[in-house]
Amino acid sequence: MTNLSHHNPTRSRVLSLLLATLLGAFFLSGCNAKPERKVLKIGYMICNSEHETLERFTPMTRYLSEKTGIEFEPVAVDTQDVEPRFKKGEFALTHGNSLLYVILRERYGLTLLASEKRGRFGSRTGGAIIARKGSGITKLSDIKGKRMVFGPMLAPTGYLAEYDLMLRSGINPEKDLAYYAIPPGSFKHEKLIYAVLYGQFDVAAAPLLDLETMVKEGKIAADDFVILGQTPIIPYCTFGAAKETDPAVVAKVRQALLELTPETTVEVNGERVKVLKAAWIDGFEELQDSDYNPIREMAKRVNMPPYATY
Repeated sequence: MTNLSHHNPTRSRVLSLLLATLLGAFFLSGCNAKPERKVLKIGYMICNSEHETLERFTPMTRYLSEKTGIEFEPVAVDTQDVEPRFKKGEFALTHGNSLLYVILRERYGLTLLASEKRGRFGSRTGGAIIARKGSGITKLSDIKGKRMVFGPMLAPTGYLAEYDLMLRSGINPEKDLAYYAIPPGSFKHEKLIYAVLYGQFDVAAAPLLDLETMVKEGKIAADDFVILGQTPIIPYCTFGAAKETDPAVVAKVRQALLELTPETTVEVNGERVKVLKAAWIDGFEELQDSDYNPIREMAKRVNMPPYATY
């Protein structure tokens, strides 16, 4: 009969050696393993299309990664999806219009980084209410009883500012217009302008920057339209940071944005590209949160987020 309790010294030494080898390998692999690098996402509001947005801002994201030593990933986000996805904590940084900045600032404490400069008004822009030249519509009061097209509801200079201008001019869009609509699909701001040019609508809420760009590109002529009213000039698209984002990261990104010049380049897909030119941006400027107060006042008068009451 075999004694199961009998001690076998040879077997014990083998087991001890095997255990030591396994532990050594474990600790060695732990020491040699490189910590996984954290990737921070930047949510870029889609202006015309997802493809165009990523094409514009991939070089910008590459530049920020190289300049700060932090790995960033660009994500194109539909305007109406920016807030719910930001609320879930998906984005460390955001790039979007100035009304979205105000909404995210008021509701979630978004930090202002820098404001985009583009066109003749720099870091600011405005909107206009336009009609086709020769239509017989020559002044703002003429739009009563007419058909109007607005940009997306969250567009500060394609909806908010023009709606506010009408209210302040004694025109109630809900009662005084025969009909108004918001175009579906992509390239919405261009659709507004073309809709008036080709007679589908009588008047449109047109961002001044889009009018300027389309004239420069030869898509329209400046004398095709009559400007019936122009809105105040307000801040343009804005970079922001979630309040949870490391302050050191915020400082590095802000500095990197402000240091961008037209000559700054990065390599994308084997090609050297100019960062600002690719993004259709002239540069960045550091504004104060108080510079966005005119947008807040407009949103309150129009009963828009983040101040809407129902």
